[in-house]
Amino acid sequence: MHFMRHMGLIGLLPISAVDSSFVPLPIPGVTDILLIAFAAARANIFLLVALATIGSALGGLFSHAVGQAGGLTFLKKHVPERILTRVTNWMEHHAILAVSLPAILPPPMPLSPFVLVAGAAHMSRKKFMWAFTVSRFLRHCIAVWIGVHYGHAFLHLWSRFSSKWATTILIVLWSVILIFMAIAFWKLYKTSKEMNLSPTRRLSRKPA
Repeated sequence: MHFMRHMGLIGLLPISAVDSSFVPLPIPGVTDILLIAFAAARANIFLLVALATIGSALGGLFSHAVGQAGGLTFLKKHVPERILTRVTNWMEHHAILAVSLPAILPPPMPLSPFVLVAGAAHMSRKKFMWAFTVSRFLRHCIAVWIGVHYGHAFLHLWSRFSSKWATTILIVLWSVILIFMAIAFWKLYKTSKEMNLSPTRRLSRKPA
């Protein structure tokens, strides 16, 4: 956060995109924390909400596409069965609500299983994007409001903490982000390759 604040609002777009995707971040809700910090520093609140919402929409669109491409095969491999069963059942009966609630509620409410299942269940991309984007927009508005009214206390605590640990946090944060992104893309590539391999081709590759 210390590094991102010095970068300015440019960093908010990619962070919010990753934060809203299936790629896990070591700090849950980092977009909300950044919004509170920037709002407390008197940044343009309309620009803050716009950038965070656009980034979130891009992250949600990417996750929906991943779920649609990988399907349930990808989900069964990378989402715990207990969580996947509950999410799938909820999605079948409350499609819009199953996207809206995780998108607007703060951690520890999980987000990625819901957006991946929405894609795997072939939920309309238009319907998904409307529900997801509006929910994230409302969440970002709440975070900015908190920053405007209560952000100074937050910044004071964060300044004391980051003055000692800022460099360490920066190195660990971006190292973990890059590692998780590499693992996620590799797993997605392997799953897509397995799905494209028909049973006939698999048999033909077996040694005689």
